[in-house]
Amino acid sequence: MNSLPRTVRYMSAALAVGFLVLSSGAVASASTSAPSPAAPFSVTDAREGPQFYADAIVNVSGDIDGDVYAAGQSVTVSGNVTGDVIAAAQTITITGTVDGNVRLSAQSITINGKVTHSGTIFAADINIAETASLGDDLVGAASTVAIAGEVGRDVLVSVDRLTIGGSVGGDVSYVSDSKAHIADGAVDGSVERVATPQSPKVEVSPWAAIVAWFVGLLYALVAFSLVTLLAGLLIPRWLQRVTDQLVPSPWKALLVGFVGSFAIPIGLLVLLVTVVGAPLAFAGLLVWVVLTLSTFVFASFYIGRLLLRGGQHPVVKSLVGGLILIVALQIPWLNILVWCAMVFIGLGAQLLKFHGERPWRYRSGTESAPSPLPAGMVNEQAPPAL
Repeated sequence: MNSLPRTVRYMSAALAVGFLVLSSGAVASASTSAPSPAAPFSVTDAREGPQFYADAIVNVSGDIDGDVYAAGQSVTVSGNVTGDVIAAAQTITITGTVDGNVRLSAQSITINGKVTHSGTIFAADINIAETASLGDDLVGAASTVAIAGEVGRDVLVSVDRLTIGGSVGGDVSYVSDSKAHIADGAVDGSVERVATPQSPKVEVSPWAAIVAWFVGLLYALVAFSLVTLLAGLLIPRWLQRVTDQLVPSPWKALLVGFVGSFAIPIGLLVLLVTVVGAPLAFAGLLVWVVLTLSTFVFASFYIGRLLLRGGQHPVVKSLVGGLILIVALQIPWLNILVWCAMVFIGLGAQLLKFHGERPWRYRSGTESAPSPLPAGMVNEQAPPAL
């Protein structure tokens, strides 16, 4: 007999909860205008053919000649059903007689009556009471399963805790990490416990780890070198201007970057919550991500600028600084400090540069003097010299 894996139990429980939410949500939406809770939906008369019931509380006490389909918060079947019972709810109770099968999904399921054929049940708690009986098999998944009644044939469940105090006419196969509590003589057939399959442990050899580290380092060197190369070719002046903020006071940039790393995301979150400022928050988030990613470029150029104080090309300075930064980021524990310093200093330098070139800054005094004209050109509007 095959065993149900734990994944089946989780998927089945998820489907049951989804069905329950949809059913109860439909009931709640239909009764929101009522000033008081709706009365239970009860079926007391005999009916023929398949029956479909959906309400907050469903109580089927009449005899049904056919199948019963029910959904709600609480479903109770106390009448006699000649067909199957298919139900999804928060709590399901079967106290009547079901000549067919039961297909149930809920948080808590209790069977006190008689089911002629099989039961397929998925729930958090399954309770087969002493007065209950299933003529054929019990298949399902739950957190706890307690069988105090009678199961005619086999039991196949995926469960955390299984207790059998009644009788099982066939075999018992269950998937669980813990051993079931089974009374002596309760199972006529065999009992098989299948432990939850564990992921195999893969032992990595030291040489494989070294090779993987070297490949990662090589990839980082190539990828980030291309980034620094493009930055040195495309924005050399901007690299120079931003890192100018670090030359006189790197600690100031570090402090500004540290404060901005926490204050700006909080401000963007506040804008997002206000709904009105959501578009501005998304735009600011995009800018903030770009600024954070570009910290590697500015930190690389700054390191190369400190080491190469001559007139080397910005590409050379960026590549030298990037090489040192990449190697430092590959060293365990040290890479955490290097990464934090890179992000905080890079962000701080960019924020200080943006603040220095803010367009809203007011400049007092007279207007700036016009730029000098090239040699050989005369300003015709200038007054003649005395």
